[in-house]
Amino acid sequence: MIEPIGHVRAGVRPAQRRRRLHWSAIWGKWAAVAVLVVTAVVALFPMYWLFANAFTPISGTPPLTPILVPAFRLDNFARLLGGTKYYANWMLNSLVVALAITAWHVIFDTMAGYAFAKRRFPGRNLLFWVLLSTLMIPVHVTLIPLYLITRRIGLVDTLGGVILPGTAVVFGIFLMRQYIQTLPSELEEAARVDGAGELRIFWEIILPLCKPAVASLAIFTFVRFWNDFLWPLIVLNTPQNYTLTVGVANLQGEFMTDWGVIFSGAALAALPTIVFFLAFQRYFLEGVRMGAIKG
Repeated sequence: MIEPIGHVRAGVRPAQRRRRLHWSAIWGKWAAVAVLVVTAVVALFPMYWLFANAFTPISGTPPLTPILVPAFRLDNFARLLGGTKYYANWMLNSLVVALAITAWHVIFDTMAGYAFAKRRFPGRNLLFWVLLSTLMIPVHVTLIPLYLITRRIGLVDTLGGVILPGTAVVFGIFLMRQYIQTLPSELEEAARVDGAGELRIFWEIILPLCKPAVASLAIFTFVRFWNDFLWPLIVLNTPQNYTLTVGVANLQGEFMTDWGVIFSGAALAALPTIVFFLAFQRYFLEGVRMGAIKG
C-alpha cells in the first residue's frame, strides 16, 4: 500500500531538521574554536616575540620583522648577568616587595572580609561602601600627596616606601567579603554552640573554606606588585634599590642601547608571573567568577 505524499514529507522533514541542527552545532563549535585560536595567537604573539628576541643574539637595533624561529643561544643572558651589576638586587627587591604586600593582603583582607560579611556592627555597610569608593579614584591623582607623605616619614628610596602604599589597596577586602558571604552561617552558629570563640571560628572554619579565594587574592596581588612600575620609579633613586621593572627600564642607554640585554632582562622578569599563571590558572578563573557574585 502506497502511503500518501503528506505522510512521507511529515516523516522526512523532522529528520532533515535534525541533520541541519546537528551540522549547525558542529559548525558553531568549529567557529568558536577558530575564534579562540586566533584570539590566543594574537594575545600570546608579543610574549613569544619577546622570548624569541631574548634567545637570539642581537647587535644594535632589533629587527622590525618578527623572529619566528629563535637561535636558542644564551649570549644575551650572559651579557645581562655578567654586565649588569645590580640585576640580582633588582630581582631580590621585587621578590621582597611582592611577597611582603601579598602576605599582608592575604592576612588582613581575609579578616576584614570576614568582618564585613558575617559580623554585625554599627556603620558596617557605610564603611564598606566608603572603602569600595576608593577603587574609583585614579592612581595618578594620589601620586603627589603619596610621595609627600612618604618623604615626610623618611621612606623615600627604600623598599618600605614601595611596600607601605601597596598595603592600602582595598580590592582584596571586596573579593574576600563577596566570597565569605556565600559560606553558610550555620557553620559559625554550630561552632559557637560548641564554645568556640571568634578567633577560633575564623582560623579553623572560615579560613580553610576560603582557600580558593585566598589563592586568587594572593596571585592577583603578587602579579600586580611584581609588575608595578610607576610608583617604584617615583620613590626609588639608587640603582641598587630598584625593583626589577625599574631596573630593566634603566638598561636603555642615552646614546646606545643593547637591546639583547633588555629583551633577556624582560624575559626573566616575566617568568615568575608566567609560572604563577600556569600553576594556578584555575584560581584566576575562580577569582573572576567570584567578582560577579551578588553580595
